[in-house]
Amino acid sequence: MQSNHKKIPAALILKNPVCFLAFGFGSGLSPKAPGTCGTLVAIPFYLIAAHLPLWAYLALTLLMFLTGAWLCGRCGQILGIEDHGGIVWDEFTGLFITLAGTPASPSVVIAGFVLFRLFDIFKPWPVSWLDRNVHGGLGIMLDDAVAGLIALSILSILLHFSLL
Repeated sequence: MQSNHKKIPAALILKNPVCFLAFGFGSGLSPKAPGTCGTLVAIPFYLIAAHLPLWAYLALTLLMFLTGAWLCGRCGQILGIEDHGGIVWDEFTGLFITLAGTPASPSVVIAGFVLFRLFDIFKPWPVSWLDRNVHGGLGIMLDDAVAGLIALSILSILLHFSLL
């Protein structure tokens, strides 16, 4: 596999359903900060899903994770780049994990977005370990899922102490 920063023609992504989804409906094509753009595009989808019963929201998030492992791995194979920076389905799922069971208020969504992006970008342990050592579609998804769980933990503490 090649470097994960290679420019890919937009038409290839937009015409291929697997890569179109893996690239977050095209949001991962952003030339700057594709992960942040992908996370921003995930917010309206979260706001729709936030009205589901918690069990359905969690089932949807699990389905997103499992589907994402296949989508991201398959798109990486199609592109010949295992973890292309434009693959942002993992950011969609990471945001859903971050905001699981929290109120869908603007302050919580903004705080969750910021926390998730910080943990996804800076990759503290164990996120960094997973990013380096788990490969393929599962690896693409797993580090963001753990970043989302850490962000959810901090968000829950902030909510518990009524800081949001």
